[in-house]
Amino acid sequence: MAIRLGDQAPDFSAETTDGAIDFHEWKDGKWAVFFSHPADYTPVCTTELGRTAALQGEFDKRGVQCIAISVDPIEDHRGWAGDIGDVGGTDLNFPIIADPDKTVSELYDMIHPGEGDTSTVRSVFIIDPANKVRLTLTYPKSVGRNFSEILRTVDALQLTDSAPVSTPVDWEPGDRVIVAPTMSTEDAREKFGEVEEVKPYLRWTAQPTG
Repeated sequence: MAIRLGDQAPDFSAETTDGAIDFHEWKDGKWAVFFSHPADYTPVCTTELGRTAALQGEFDKRGVQCIAISVDPIEDHRGWAGDIGDVGGTDLNFPIIADPDKTVSELYDMIHPGEGDTSTVRSVFIIDPANKVRLTLTYPKSVGRNFSEILRTVDALQLTDSAPVSTPVDWEPGDRVIVAPTMSTEDAREKFGEVEEVKPYLRWTAQPTG
């Protein structure tokens, strides 16, 4: 069954490059970016995991833990780690799950029929501290992901969880935001200060801070 937004992220136990984990216990009330890659020792995947390692400081600032998975065995993951560091410029600093029996990949619907083999496609799940799935993305195997966009989405989710606002098209941190439709303009001005009403249903305000 496909995993939908708002679903509880399935828990699982698995062997990783950092040792055995239970997923929910490993998350320990934090945000997580859980993503699959088709195979070790492949070019696009090497660049993706290298980029994730390089961005660890940015993920740390947001309280996010990253974890990857493929159907390759743990020995391949450990052997490949050096290549990830060489290509990305940062040593591997997050766990990779070994899933040779495809238990976790099938649990998260990461293996799609018609893709030509039984490797995982490029799935991404952003999971919140309550273990709820907040975003799902699936890329074809030939297209590398944009991890800056994944960070931007985490920023938007954390912001909209903390205040009655939404983020508009192409929003970046620091840009103005949209007042939630559930809040009146009068209440919005009391809460946020300056509010620009473009349409009764579209009101802009500065990004809340603190």
